[in-house]
Amino acid sequence: MNDQDHPLEPFKRATTATIRAIAQNAELEVTFGQGPASVRGNRIRVPLPTIGCNEQEIDAVRGMGDEFALKIRYHDETVHNRLTPRAGPAQEMFQWIEDARIASIGSLAMEGVAQNLDASLEVQCQQAAFDTITVESEAPLSIAVGLLVRQHLTGRELPPSAENVVQFWRDYIEENAGDDISALRDCLMDQKEFANVCRTIIGDLGMAADLEDPPDLDESNDDLDTVDEGAESDSEANPEDVVLDDDAVADENADGEATMVDMDADFDMDELGSEADPDEAPMQVPDDAGRIRMDVNYQAYTEQFDEIVRAEELCEPDEMFRLRTMLDQQLISLQHATSKLANRLQRKLMAKQNRTWEFDLDEGVLDAARLAQVVIDPMNPLAYKQEKEMQFRDTVVSMLIDSSGSMRGRSITIAAMCADILGRTLERCSVRVEILGFTTRAWRGGQSRENWIAAGKPSNPGRLNDLRHIIYKSADDPWQRTRRNLGLMMREELLKENIDGEALIWAHNRIVIRHEQRKVLMVISDGLPVDNSTLLVNPSNYLEQHLKYAIETIENYSPVELIAIGIGHDVTHHYRRAVTITDAEQMGGAMIDQLAELFETES
Repeated sequence: MNDQDHPLEPFKRATTATIRAIAQNAELEVTFGQGPASVRGNRIRVPLPTIGCNEQEIDAVRGMGDEFALKIRYHDETVHNRLTPRAGPAQEMFQWIEDARIASIGSLAMEGVAQNLDASLEVQCQQAAFDTITVESEAPLSIAVGLLVRQHLTGRELPPSAENVVQFWRDYIEENAGDDISALRDCLMDQKEFANVCRTIIGDLGMAADLEDPPDLDESNDDLDTVDEGAESDSEANPEDVVLDDDAVADENADGEATMVDMDADFDMDELGSEADPDEAPMQVPDDAGRIRMDVNYQAYTEQFDEIVRAEELCEPDEMFRLRTMLDQQLISLQHATSKLANRLQRKLMAKQNRTWEFDLDEGVLDAARLAQVVIDPMNPLAYKQEKEMQFRDTVVSMLIDSSGSMRGRSITIAAMCADILGRTLERCSVRVEILGFTTRAWRGGQSRENWIAAGKPSNPGRLNDLRHIIYKSADDPWQRTRRNLGLMMREELLKENIDGEALIWAHNRIVIRHEQRKVLMVISDGLPVDNSTLLVNPSNYLEQHLKYAIETIENYSPVELIAIGIGHDVTHHYRRAVTITDAEQMGGAMIDQLAELFETES
């Protein structure tokens, strides 16, 4: 083999050497392949550019590798987790500012890295459809702050798609937090101090309520993971601090956001909240049909603009076919997972056979497996078997998939792959399958928010966005007719904000009234409800508390079995039965066993 036979080999070698040098880790394993960039332990996977691609595409791929390398070198995950806000837009803003710090360290040190990071950022913003934003309500404040911080720290102009987000908020951010943003330059290499200034910026922009939990909360709780002060001092003295992943922006909301936020079920309502604590309010039990009603402490400003829509109504057939083809390409490496998973789940779900054999009887049909024993010992009385009816429970499984912006990139790809594999597998096991999704119709509110503004912005309006609940496949639809719909998840512009609690109640109420004896509701999510328009004018934990209410009601009062799969995020803080997936490759290995165990009938 030589370079002429493999035109991309020189690029691979140069990129690998650069990543190892930036990360200061000669043992780092760098691989190249299709799909988004990812990092697992000591292994980085970088997208492989196509032969003949332009220079900007090459720079973007290099930038993804540079981002991961900088994060490995300069990020301390423990420090970040201790100081990150615990909810909503504040947490998202904290993550983006931290990403900006990492990018600025590389950009200030090396001009080539700066160009690569700019190219990578432009690709990520285009994938997030930031270049199509035309009004302020579609531009997330938290992301605009992170991008503006990056511009201040690097002194470089933002790529066009990033600038399109910042332009709507620049004056507001500069006026309220400009001095503190400037102060970030003085602590660029001190992750803890940088994070503290970052928290001040969050307060400057009206999100102080999200910082109510003290940063050292974990230190005072022996039951949680702790870091002693000596360890923290080490991280202060060592410039190897911080969170990065500007690649984690294609990955950011997939891994970064998901792994940084623990959905704390013990949040108290803050000063901005209603006077009643949701934890002390009476639990609303399901109605006679088993359906769950809304929490008394939660409301929607209006439901007039909400919609429940089938996936095929949101996309033209040709586009749906193209998106499904993209998903199929991702599934090639997991083609054997379906048959292995089906064999295990078929036994767990008890959904295919309703007859069985009872063995070791002294009369009945001769057991052929005992024939040799009968020949040796004709007087053995336990060589017979008898067919009998087996306890049978018909089963339906509903998969509820977070189709929000926080799942953008690798997370939504993994979720779509999980849905496809599990959907085909369960149908093979004679289990009816429903696949649902949830997001909103607009960024930062839609017509609901406009109505609220027109009404004079009354206080505590409740949920302030237009829901979009998607039916990818109903339980009575055959798989072959609807499998193409799953490709819609790969459409970036679909993914906006997420109101998890209402989506969970919606999915539950669909499945609970069905005739099947056993009902399983599986939630696939990164575990973080976020809607800027709602959280800016309601208590900071408003959506989390309602999600907690929905989960507790289902787990304690409903016959529906609730299961959660966390995509890059540990959701066991809320759900009793849950597993976490950080890479789709796990579906072909250990995750098969864990998922099968989730479906095991409880005693």
